[in-house]
Amino acid sequence: MLALLGGLANAQTQPIWGKSPIAEPYAYVGNGSFSGPAVPESVDPLVAYRWPSPKATDALEVYLLKPKVVSADKPASFANLTSLTGNAPDVTVTGAGTIVLDFGCESAAWVEFDSPDCPGGVEMSISEYNQPAPHKTMAPVKHGDTYRLELNKELYEGVRFAWIHVKSSASPWHIKGIRAVCQVKPTNYAGSFSCSDPMLTKAWYMCAYGVKICLVSDYFSSILMERGDRIPWVGDAPASQAAALVAFGNSDFVKANIDITAGGNNGIIAYSLYWVIGLLDYYDYTGDGAMMKKHMDAACAILDKAYNIYGTNPALRFFGWDERLCAGFEIWYRAASPEAQEAQNAYKMLSIRLWKDFAAAMGAYGRADLQAKYAGYAEAKMAELRNNSTWYSGFGLHALAEVAASGMLSSSERQAIVEKEFLDRVNRLSLDPFCQLFIIEAMARMNRYDDAFSSIRDLWGGVMKLGGTAPWECYRPSWNSGIGVNDPAPNSQSGITSLCHPWGAGPVKWLHEEVLGIKPTSPGFKTYDIIPHLGRSLTHVTGKTPTPHGEISASFDVATGRCRVSAPVGTIGKIGIPKVEKTIAAISINGTVAWNGTFHAVTGIGSASQDSEFIYFAAVQPGIYSMEVSYNGNTPVYCEPPETYAAKFVKLDSTTSGNWGGVYGKDGYVLCNYNGGGVDKTNLPSYISSISYFRAFGGSAKNENRLAPDPVLWASSTNDTRAASADSMNGEMRNAACVSNGDQTMTLTIGVKAEHDYQVALYFVDWDKQGRREAVEMMDATTLKLVAPVKIVDSFAGGKYLVFTYNKSAKFRFNKVRGETVTLSGIFFDSTP
Repeated sequence: MLALLGGLANAQTQPIWGKSPIAEPYAYVGNGSFSGPAVPESVDPLVAYRWPSPKATDALEVYLLKPKVVSADKPASFANLTSLTGNAPDVTVTGAGTIVLDFGCESAAWVEFDSPDCPGGVEMSISEYNQPAPHKTMAPVKHGDTYRLELNKELYEGVRFAWIHVKSSASPWHIKGIRAVCQVKPTNYAGSFSCSDPMLTKAWYMCAYGVKICLVSDYFSSILMERGDRIPWVGDAPASQAAALVAFGNSDFVKANIDITAGGNNGIIAYSLYWVIGLLDYYDYTGDGAMMKKHMDAACAILDKAYNIYGTNPALRFFGWDERLCAGFEIWYRAASPEAQEAQNAYKMLSIRLWKDFAAAMGAYGRADLQAKYAGYAEAKMAELRNNSTWYSGFGLHALAEVAASGMLSSSERQAIVEKEFLDRVNRLSLDPFCQLFIIEAMARMNRYDDAFSSIRDLWGGVMKLGGTAPWECYRPSWNSGIGVNDPAPNSQSGITSLCHPWGAGPVKWLHEEVLGIKPTSPGFKTYDIIPHLGRSLTHVTGKTPTPHGEISASFDVATGRCRVSAPVGTIGKIGIPKVEKTIAAISINGTVAWNGTFHAVTGIGSASQDSEFIYFAAVQPGIYSMEVSYNGNTPVYCEPPETYAAKFVKLDSTTSGNWGGVYGKDGYVLCNYNGGGVDKTNLPSYISSISYFRAFGGSAKNENRLAPDPVLWASSTNDTRAASADSMNGEMRNAACVSNGDQTMTLTIGVKAEHDYQVALYFVDWDKQGRREAVEMMDATTLKLVAPVKIVDSFAGGKYLVFTYNKSAKFRFNKVRGETVTLSGIFFDSTP
């Protein structure tokens, strides 16, 4: 075991090694070998490991990780500290201090250290971030000479970082071992992907790894270190199951997860439709007709219910964390509000898409009656929508992505929809990586591949730039300018943002099917297409897809013209040679000219044809095909659109403090909860029609709350200049107050009577010096699109202002990053300079 596990050190970034001195709940990885290829783009310590015939009934196993980087707040207290990264740790502890351990990648793990003489007085912490997670610090449990942090009965959490807190040390003692014990479901990489953009390749492996470490013994789950909802989430499953089918080929485990989640929706109506998506993916990739028959009635019942409630604005409860989808469970808090309409539209379009997709599956299965029924549903509702020629004018990105992904748009509708929602580099991204899968699927159907690549780079690539090693639950690219690598990320109503959330694994299947181009055209890959889309951004792509017949592999290099396809017995394919906006003079296959303007017969290929984008070879028989393509001309360069915002962020002011008079508020102001008792002090300018809060406790403005705690009045009649002055005279006596929320978010909406240029300054003060950190999002109050980059407010015990300009109604969301509450103390209006 020791020699075997040590062999990975040179192949991967994180070595795995040895055994713990104490009993662990699972057997150690060890009955396979590191016989797979090393993949530098992957952080998975076991990417090269191959188990012999892993199956769904296999129990979890464990492996050990050493920390990659070790530091301490008081290095003098820890002699020989760097030995913790080696094979023979031997640290002498001589005083108080904290050791910080970075294991280099997210894992489903627990953390232990060994000491023969630890006197006690030690606590441990873990986190996905570079700061201890809230409520994840406690004294370790002693097992002989081993000390293990045990935060729950299952032991594991999402672990990237760990801390050993030494409170005091009367005499020297020693640390002889340190490790993260990582659990893993035996799972081999049966698929692969690589392309000329390293970021896209890394995104594929990051997302696949995020799914792998969330597999538990019996179902697909997620680490969710803080939230405690380790259950089979039906809505998360389509992206993670699809990634598993492509990357791991573990169809038996996908099948088990579909069985265990059948009939459930976690109380969220749209999740039933997502379950159908997972069933269709499984059927496409496996051809398992018995499984389809088993669940056909359940799928039909879900689709029929969607038809019966179509257009009735059902109680969705949740449709996503994005503001345009009512910011998660706010759809439940006030489901009848206009802000929920995009979610209702998206649910309708999702229904249309699923009726169409299920109809196609029923055609392949041989149920012409069900094919006709559900195709009829989709066509009838689309015809109903088209009674209004501008039916999509009130639809936003998420709703239009669903119907575009169905392929049911006309060419004129596609063009109009692209211009309406898909060219805005900022707002064509969802806050949800899960929802972004449907958006890039829509881009593919509308032949906007380069825009899809751009959005993957912006979203999943941005996550990796912040140190992410698995897909995140939520993300905005502008976070990168406000938080550092591995810093705590802004939260949403999801709670603490999960940094390993397999619902964000959509790029795995999408890159395989749309870029590499391998996809089944009949269940189980009896027939398949290989139609690669490299756009203007990529020059080569290569990879393989596991199928019931064996792997299908392909590579295309449009710079050299060298291409290769391999297909197993039992399959018939169609291959598209991409023109990439060049002209193709000739194609040779296995040394024989197959195309030079006309088709020349080649063994194993039935016929050829072409359109503006590809030369196609049909009826491709099993075998290996090496191709040489002679290209003429050049592919145009893709011009990525700039990131633009409708509003302007002016500045962060950390000097004015509470002396706002003469600096801000010349047109008007709101001093939040200024006199306590939930009463704001307000002097609104003529162009402001309203100020309203949501889940912001302590303000007298319109405030839709279910439960409101006592308003926060920190101090009254104080001469502390951090407190906002009572008026523009900057008098000495002031009140320190705020509206606040102890959960994760609150919002402020500013109503503007008509378009009017104005400046708004928001005042924050961390009065009681809790180390608060907040992320501030600014949206248009009508469209709920992001109109300014997200700004982080931290270190504001002395008071700070964020200053913006805009000309319409605006909605601000204040998201907790760290601290017990999010707060806002003042709102100040001025004419734009």
